[in-house]
Amino acid sequence: MTLYTQVDSNIRKTWFLITVFLLMVIGIGWIFSYIFESPLILYIAVIVSIFWSFSSYWYSDKIVLSLTKSHPIKKEDNPELYRIVENLSITAGLPLPKIYIIDDISPNAFATGRDAKHGVVCVTQGLLDKLEKSELEGVIAHELSHIGNCDILLSSVAVVLVGMIALSSDWLLRSLFWGRRRKDSQGKLGLIMLVVGIVGAIVAPLAATLLKLAISRKREFLADASGALLTRYPEGLARALEKISQDPNPLRTASNATSHLFISNPFRKKAISKLWMTHPLTEERVKALRQMDI
Repeated sequence: MTLYTQVDSNIRKTWFLITVFLLMVIGIGWIFSYIFESPLILYIAVIVSIFWSFSSYWYSDKIVLSLTKSHPIKKEDNPELYRIVENLSITAGLPLPKIYIIDDISPNAFATGRDAKHGVVCVTQGLLDKLEKSELEGVIAHELSHIGNCDILLSSVAVVLVGMIALSSDWLLRSLFWGRRRKDSQGKLGLIMLVVGIVGAIVAPLAATLLKLAISRKREFLADASGALLTRYPEGLARALEKISQDPNPLRTASNATSHLFISNPFRKKAISKLWMTHPLTEERVKALRQMDI
């Protein structure tokens, strides 16, 4: 798969993701509108799903930066970091992204934005303090590759929409305890719809989360390879990944909604199974990098 086909694929996946989540919210809203005999619930679900779907496209980067408590820096704040980002952006043929920092001792980084013209690279203070220059270049090249591959829109949109699904499902489940159900809710059809509504409200957030994690794991390998090609030095990124994964400090501003954005798992804990992993195993990523022939 070439870079261009990957970009096109990620754009299609973004709109597919928005469409799926929109239909999930509308579907849940329809079921509960039947249970409570209130068309208003369906109307609200349609309006909210459309509003959040388009908001996730235009404002996902601002939401992510706010959630992670990131703040922008200028060239005079950190000239070395600025030069690294600038030089690698020129090499990659990308516009210079905005640069943000998270004041945290845990080493990590992520990229966000809806396209290359609105790209953002964010690093933690711990990353700047603990990595050598070649390692830092590897991390920045990795994040710029996410921007070039259009991964950032897909991942940032997932943050907003997965959160929307979770909140909608939680609200609808809580409404069962105080809302008025249909008069025929004791009948067979009413009972079936009630069960379907409960199951849908429980399963929807899990399905949305699994989709988000699958997207995250697949894109990391491509960004690793693209980043290594950009610096022409895979060992720098390989060593950076080892240092980041071995650091004992969890990232305090990370959450389940944003964890998949970072270059490495920010929680410093292993998932029970690969199904729930936000990232591929570091050992697998490092091995792939060290086998690259550049």
